[in-house]
Amino acid sequence: MEIVGYIASALIGISLGLIGGGGSILTVPMLVYLFGLQPMMATSYSLFIVGSTSLVGAVNNWRKGYISLGTAIMFGITSMLTVYATRKFLLPLIPKEILHIGNFVITEPMLTMVLFALLMLAASLSMIRGPEKERPTANHILEKRFPQLILLGIAIGLITGFLGAGGGFLLIPALVLIVRLPMKIAIGTSLLIIALNNLVGFSGDIGHFDIHWDMLLSITAIAIAGVIVGGILSKQLSGDKLKKAFGWFVLLMGLFILIKEIFLKNEFH
Repeated sequence: MEIVGYIASALIGISLGLIGGGGSILTVPMLVYLFGLQPMMATSYSLFIVGSTSLVGAVNNWRKGYISLGTAIMFGITSMLTVYATRKFLLPLIPKEILHIGNFVITEPMLTMVLFALLMLAASLSMIRGPEKERPTANHILEKRFPQLILLGIAIGLITGFLGAGGGFLLIPALVLIVRLPMKIAIGTSLLIIALNNLVGFSGDIGHFDIHWDMLLSITAIAIAGVIVGGILSKQLSGDKLKKAFGWFVLLMGLFILIKEIFLKNEFH
């Protein structure tokens, strides 16, 4: 299954390069079902993989002038602190068996995958619905919307910290609608925030997990190569149509995970 996993790593990278975001939502399921990692460790690996691939995309957007540093710093500080605190202090407190309902046991791995599946459903609907409409940019918008940015930064930090997901499907609409950044700058700024959040979050895991660096770096390198290939292909293909099609795929995957974890658990373990 690992060979299939490496192929999936390339496809996730290509999807990121093609549609500018959303592909990383499949990283945790890939690590769990194809590489056999425990869900919580998979979220840790996902932080590094998504952080590294997003950093490559952020550098590319920086060269094109598509990043708002002020927004990234203001938004990123809150979310980075939240991600680090979540990974370093909150996750180790979660028990392996969370709740017993008769003979049905809600375990930490099961809860992680169910919550991740729900996140996938939300992300898929965001991709299917299409891009948010841009609004006129206001120079003073950061000061006016500062409390909203702080709260949103905490929310993104918790999602990234608990589930190892980038949160781009929430970040980009927020940057367009709240900060009123143009779409291209919102995408570039989102990639920088995601890269910082994920890599800082991964640093909070040091000491909690036994990291297999050979496998992690191999998957990351393949995903980064996929991002580069996807970026080349994106010049010939329609990003909006691909994003909607990919959204439907993520929707089906999210439903599959929910059914598998809740109703078919005994058949797979």
